[in-house]
Amino acid sequence: MTEIVYCTDSDANRWDEFLAARPDSSFYHLFGWKELNERCFGHPCYYLAAQESGDVLGVLPLVYVKSRLFGKIMCSLPFVNYGGLCCRDPEVEELLLAEARRLVEQLGAAYLEVRGTKKVAGNLLTSEHKVSMVLPLDPDPEVMWAGFKTKQRTEIRRAERNELMVESGSGELLDPFYAVLAAGWRGHGTPIYRKDYFAAILAAFPEQTRIFVVRHHGEPVAAAFNGSYRGSVEGMWLGIDPRYRRLNANTFLYWEMIKDACLNSMQLFHFGRSSVESGGEFFKKKWNAHPRQLYWQYILGTARSMPRLNVDNPKYRLAIKLWRRMPLPLTTALGPRIARSIP
Repeated sequence: MTEIVYCTDSDANRWDEFLAARPDSSFYHLFGWKELNERCFGHPCYYLAAQESGDVLGVLPLVYVKSRLFGKIMCSLPFVNYGGLCCRDPEVEELLLAEARRLVEQLGAAYLEVRGTKKVAGNLLTSEHKVSMVLPLDPDPEVMWAGFKTKQRTEIRRAERNELMVESGSGELLDPFYAVLAAGWRGHGTPIYRKDYFAAILAAFPEQTRIFVVRHHGEPVAAAFNGSYRGSVEGMWLGIDPRYRRLNANTFLYWEMIKDACLNSMQLFHFGRSSVESGGEFFKKKWNAHPRQLYWQYILGTARSMPRLNVDNPKYRLAIKLWRRMPLPLTTALGPRIARSIP
């Protein structure tokens, strides 16, 4: 008989071993994210597993975000590109979703948002406004180079002439990475997480995370934070210091990361998620990346309609505009208090 259990730290190895055998698992499904969300953000997590005779059949990681901004929300998963169910069959999906629905009602949450790479069982409300931009890789970077259009190769060469240098590593690059990210995200009107959140991710996944920093005459001008899992690079966070935008450092950075992924025998490079038909999607298509549909699906609790918690919602445009005008030290100080509440 299949039962649903609430996993604790003692189940971490069983959870991750199940993921290792599943083609639909991702870096974001790993059990280590549970402790990160609980410790760094203070959000309770419910990691549901379906099991039979001790064998795991499916998992659903849930994070309960309770904030003054948006109320009570459950999400799988907030703060990263996606999450959702990882199961052997639709029947197991239905069992996990039934328990998730019960939890939504018990906690009085407005809704559960399941962010997945595929549609799940059940007739759930679904939004298809997000895609993951994916680039298949070749072991030889020159093969990738030859596949770019002439205009894209010209853009890369132009960036390379700007005396840029790239370095990659871990915690030793956290300070310049964070400085660039804080400046870049302020320019986008986006509150930033605390620095120790990124430090905690590096500590939790030391073999699967890397920081890249681009410098111009020693000054950090662009930076990225990537994960890796089962042959795929996950582009998680990237920032450009607006003062140096003319250097085209983002183009230089992406090309250096693609080359690095090729040389490290990665098969896929995920540029991260983008809104459909956005400037971000267009930029990533220039690298020959293709969109992989993402599905935001909902179980409603106290809410009566599908939410619109995205930057395209007109009600958030004024807040974004004001944030961009605030001094950088102030947004860096205030940002983490807000960011923890934005799933």
